[in-house]
Amino acid sequence: MGKAKAPRRVAENEALAVGTQIRGSAQKLNLVAALIRGRKVEEALNVLTFSKRAMARDVREVLASAVANAENNHNLDVDALVVAEASVGKAFTLKRFHARGRGKSTRILKPYSRVRIVVRQVAEEA
Repeated sequence: MGKAKAPRRVAENEALAVGTQIRGSAQKLNLVAALIRGRKVEEALNVLTFSKRAMARDVREVLASAVANAENNHNLDVDALVVAEASVGKAFTLKRFHARGRGKSTRILKPYSRVRIVVRQVAEEA
């Protein structure tokens, strides 16, 4: 006996990767994720490689992980992959304090975010 196999979270022609601890706000990360939504994977990797935003490096790693999952775990064709979904959310926030004058302090919030990227294999239009 044993546990039943967990159902897939995505469709049969899709693969998923999640980055759970990306340092920075979800608002800034969403600006980078918006650059790749709906694009072909090869084009999205190029956009992220040459983007000036610092979070583009983390998103590129998650996208590369989704492509590797599609190729190795789900036997999908890498050349036919499209970024179907790139969603962003808040993870956790580190709370720190900064000592100020006259015995006072200021709160410093260091937010972390998470990004979920789903790639989908589409039929080639030839």
